[in-house]
Amino acid sequence: MSRIGKKIIAIPAGVTVHVADRVVSIKGQKGELHRAIHADMALETKEGSIAIAPREASSKKAAALWGMSRTVIANMVAGVTNGFEKVLEFEGIGYRANLEGAALVLQLGFSHPVRFEAPKGITFSVVKNTITISGIDKELVGETAARIRALKKPEPYKGKGIRYRGEVIRRKAGKKAATAGT
Repeated sequence: MSRIGKKIIAIPAGVTVHVADRVVSIKGQKGELHRAIHADMALETKEGSIAIAPREASSKKAAALWGMSRTVIANMVAGVTNGFEKVLEFEGIGYRANLEGAALVLQLGFSHPVRFEAPKGITFSVVKNTITISGIDKELVGETAARIRALKKPEPYKGKGIRYRGEVIRRKAGKKAATAGT
């Protein structure tokens, strides 16, 4: 039995949940999200809560999907009420970021600027050497942050590149001067 899957999701005031043909629609003050749930999962909405259970208790696949399905729906509820954000920091001489409309224009030491278009539902904000990615879909916010980070991963010698806020980069020593031994 899934300990996470058994937990009931509380629906805050102002959030509406609608289930039709395995598609869960959750609408809140920040927006609306839709997600198809797996056929092995049964969703039950009660007054102010959502419960998820596998349709067949003996199915290994349903047991594996139970906790994940509950977490995905809980993240949808949290997203439409509070939203999610990831903060990226960049370090390096000449590394800059600017906003041009909804697009992010990055100077990352290449011969050309890198233009990154914001996916639908994602907003960027740039302050000094930080980029804040925000939206209501946790999966899309994380994926967008990972794609931006992949443009210039932090290198281990000087730490230059784009990294998540709070991420620790393991540093390498680099070349050492040869000692006169002979």
